[in-house]
Amino acid sequence: MTDVNEDIGKLSHVGDNLQGQLTRHFEQSPPDVWAMLTAPEKFQLWLAPGTIELRQGGAVKINFTDSGTVIDSKVSAYEARKLLEYSWGGPNDPARPVRWALAPSGGGTQLTLTVGVPRNEDIARACAGWEAHLMMMMAALEGVPMKFPFDRFKSTREEYKAQLAKLG
Repeated sequence: MTDVNEDIGKLSHVGDNLQGQLTRHFEQSPPDVWAMLTAPEKFQLWLAPGTIELRQGGAVKINFTDSGTVIDSKVSAYEARKLLEYSWGGPNDPARPVRWALAPSGGGTQLTLTVGVPRNEDIARACAGWEAHLMMMMAALEGVPMKFPFDRFKSTREEYKAQLAKLG
């Protein structure tokens, strides 16, 4: 596992929103990575306790007890073992899509995470948080779960801020 910023995601403008796309390669198979995204006993190791009904329109409930943040959403895109999308917020919040796409790659898995937020929100904070959680996922896949890496969050947030300034 590395803690360098050279492989952070790329930001872009998409309509009235900002979007970050983060890509990671895992040595583990697509079914193993998919389980980390969808099985409650697995995703609580790197994200938070919760449940996801694996179908279009299925309920997404994720409870970050430490921060008090609760995700109460619906699955907006789903293809078994390949694609999962839901909004990162509650029913009355603006859309903040989180899209997970998996593909076999070199004996492992390529995961592409696409994160969207309204332009008036802090995309640097959102993407830095996902960078930290992806690091936690990698550790969990390797059998060594870890706590939220605040140093990774802080360093990548600064990198995303710089990228956003260049984007305009």
